[in-house]
Amino acid sequence: MSNFYRETVTHVHHWTDSLFSFRTTRDQSFRFDSGQFIMMGLEIEGKPLLRAYSLASAAYADELEFFSIKVPDGPLTSRLQHLREGDTVLVGRKATGTLVHQNLLPGKRLYLLGTGTGLAPFLSVIKDPETYARYEKVILVHGCRHVAELAYGEMITSDLPNDELVGELVKNQLIYYPTVTREPFVNRGRITDLLASGRLFEDTKQPPLDRETDRIEICGSPEMVTDLRSYFTKLGFEEGSGSKAGHFVIEKAFVGSSSMIPKSAVRFSEKIMLNQIDKRRV
Repeated sequence: MSNFYRETVTHVHHWTDSLFSFRTTRDQSFRFDSGQFIMMGLEIEGKPLLRAYSLASAAYADELEFFSIKVPDGPLTSRLQHLREGDTVLVGRKATGTLVHQNLLPGKRLYLLGTGTGLAPFLSVIKDPETYARYEKVILVHGCRHVAELAYGEMITSDLPNDELVGELVKNQLIYYPTVTREPFVNRGRITDLLASGRLFEDTKQPPLDRETDRIEICGSPEMVTDLRSYFTKLGFEEGSGSKAGHFVIEKAFVGSSSMIPKSAVRFSEKIMLNQIDKRRV
């Protein structure tokens, strides 16, 4: 399996009954840009069982980090959720994706809009010094159904501001806005509704959206991605890609068809991926 690194699990954390994260070793030759994803998984009966995972770790970190949901009958996550320190996972050698800085036009504010495990690529982005060099303000919006699902909140609000490399940048430039939809919380509502009503801008003390200054990255459920793409397009924002920078980007590889759920949100059909892998010879 020369297309993959064999990495060792170094840490596993279960956030809820349906969410977990884990870290692995990192081969010194592996490189990626903040916001990208890779194929990652396990070797089962001599064959690779893989799915796409956004990298939640900083591009310069010594370890790789992943954030996942648990699917009880999922071909991969039914196994992956039982990982322990010392276990081996397969990590693809090539990272890719559209949620990267070069796919956006220059701007003053960067909005990172994610739901559920769609937060993962943005965890890498907010640890990147280049993010703060490009933008005056970075507004991270994380939407979930329940408060317990707002993973990494303490890291974002307590640990990252004290980080040796980006701590001061985070204190001065990052705005974290968690929101839930199904129970009382300081911020409530779907991201699409918070944008349309203007509540998001009021709460974060930011001016209304301006295509000349605001840039957006989107990662989450297919409904959310579809709604936001339509919303921003109607406002005159243009979608960016590897061939032409724009005002907003989504991970096209994950939402190329209405039947596929975003892989970066780790909610696409594992059966589809398993069928694809069975046809491969790695």
